[in-house]
Amino acid sequence: MNNHISPFHLRAIPSGVWALGLVSLLMDFSSEMIHALLPIYLVGAMGASMAEVGVIEGVAEATASVVKIFSGALSDWFGRRKQLAIIGYGLAALTKPMFPLAPNIAWIMTARFIDRVGKGIRGAPRDALVADIAPASVRGAAFGLRQSLDTIGAFLGPAVAVAAMWFSANSIPFVFWIATIPAALAVVVLALGVREPEASRPPRPARFPLHIDEVRRLGGPFWIVVAIGVVFSLARFSEAFLILKARDVGLPEALAPLALVAMNVVYAGASYPVGALSDRGDRKTPLMAGLIALIAADAALAVAEHMPLVWLGVALWGLHMGLTQGLLATLVADVAPAALRGSAFGVFNLTSGVALLVASAGAGALWDAFGPQAAFWAGALCASLALAGFAAGGRRIGRPQRPG
Repeated sequence: MNNHISPFHLRAIPSGVWALGLVSLLMDFSSEMIHALLPIYLVGAMGASMAEVGVIEGVAEATASVVKIFSGALSDWFGRRKQLAIIGYGLAALTKPMFPLAPNIAWIMTARFIDRVGKGIRGAPRDALVADIAPASVRGAAFGLRQSLDTIGAFLGPAVAVAAMWFSANSIPFVFWIATIPAALAVVVLALGVREPEASRPPRPARFPLHIDEVRRLGGPFWIVVAIGVVFSLARFSEAFLILKARDVGLPEALAPLALVAMNVVYAGASYPVGALSDRGDRKTPLMAGLIALIAADAALAVAEHMPLVWLGVALWGLHMGLTQGLLATLVADVAPAALRGSAFGVFNLTSGVALLVASAGAGALWDAFGPQAAFWAGALCASLALAGFAAGGRRIGRPQRPG
């Protein structure tokens, strides 16, 4: 491929990346239809506290992150990634009917747990597969495109959830049943539409489980990226709190998913251009801009008493995600040895997921004890500390050297 092709030229991105993006779109379409209404369903129909919502969301995401480290290492060990991705997407699709059938909080927590196990199985092999397929010259654009398509699904899901709520006279279980359809389609597209590069096991294949030698081979620059990912995760918490803030300010429950729609429209719009721009210059500046956007989002949501300020905070939150999430994945691909990409994404997602668990549980506890203002101001403080630390200590993150 011509290395001088502009990363803004979408035809420079391999078809396999497009297919993986479509798979992500369909599964996020399904998942966000459920997640857009799940906090309200838990609090309103099942009597859950805000602390319980925070723990459920945090445990769910941390579970996915823990599983990713094993699936990533397995994909390096086998030299194959697609099969593990199919298992992960398939498991998530099979668990979707558990949500409308749930009789209590424990059932929903179990469904979220199993669903996130599926996410964990597929996440690291899928990201490593993107890195395997995409040439280094368009790596940022490839990860940005996959993230944009994923996020298009994330705003289509809540938008369709709103329409389905209107059609069904606010029947949340009905919406959950509709969500099973795109999940099944995602598995079909992955099985038929993605062709894995011909694998040749490296001369020194990774061992499973991840061995101390592999940990050493990941190298110092990788661990700097891991530290950055942890800091970014500690500075934010689950988007479930955006929905609940919008409801508390006065958005009707049937329209509450629009908070996620608005966030993900901005997220999707920013991800690809930011990734493509990073292929031309440095990766650090957009990450710092993302932290500034998060600080502004938290501040707006902390003081918001009417919906216009809530919408501003939600949009800024989406801008933060678009500026950071695709780039963090790109940084992992930049610095990880090719034979250990699955393991690298697994380690990165594990550490970030544990940090997100801490952030979500803490935000829920603060909300219950002191109100939403405390949760969002705490988020702004963490993001401010992260920005200061990143500005002082992130000099080694610019355009990282790409390993072969």
